[in-house]
Amino acid sequence: MLLLLILASNSPRRKELLTQAGIPFEVVPSLYEENNHPGIPPAQLVREQALGKALEVAHRYPERTVLGADTLVVLDQKILGKPGDAQEAHAMLTEIQGRWHEVYTGIALVYGKDSHAQKTHVQTSKVHLRALSPQEISDYIATQEPMDKAGAYAIQGYGALLVDAIEGCYTNVVGLSLPVVWDLLQPLGWRPFEVAQ
Repeated sequence: MLLLLILASNSPRRKELLTQAGIPFEVVPSLYEENNHPGIPPAQLVREQALGKALEVAHRYPERTVLGADTLVVLDQKILGKPGDAQEAHAMLTEIQGRWHEVYTGIALVYGKDSHAQKTHVQTSKVHLRALSPQEISDYIATQEPMDKAGAYAIQGYGALLVDAIEGCYTNVVGLSLPVVWDLLQPLGWRPFEVAQ
C-alpha cells in the first residue's frame, strides 16, 4: 500500500484519472513557472516541466512522494497551448482538424528524504481529428470546453466527438498516462488491485 501521494497539479482531469485508478492522493498545486520555449523539443520540454513541478512541491514536503505532470499538444513540431479566446480556439481547431497531431505528457515522481530520488517518463500518443466544418467548430467552441484545453479540445468531453482515431495511450491524451504511473509507483510498494479490493 502506497503512502498518500501528492499530486502537484490542480488539473481536474488528472485528479479524476488518479481517483479512477484507486490511487490515494492529495492535491498541492505546484508554484513552478512553466515556460513553453519554442526551441526545446517537446519531449524534453514536458519532461523538464513535469520534474520542475514535482520538485517545487517536494521541496516543501521533503519526505513525501510527489507526482508532477505536463502535457503538450504538438502539430508539425508547433506547440498548441490553451487558446486565449474563441477566435484563437477556432484557428487552432481549423488547423488540426482532419490531421494527425501528437500529445506528449511528461510524468515525474520525486520521493525519499529530501527528494533525492527521481523518476521521469515521457509518453506520446497520436490523435486524429475528423474533418470539421466551420459551423461544427463554432458549435463546439460555444460549449466553452476548448477554452482551458491544450489544442482546444478535450477528448474526455464533447471533444470525443471530434476524435476518430488514436495511436497510443488514451489516458495520456486526457493528461496522465495511468499505465506509466503504475510502472513508476510499483517499486514503491503500490499494488493497484490490492487497494481496489
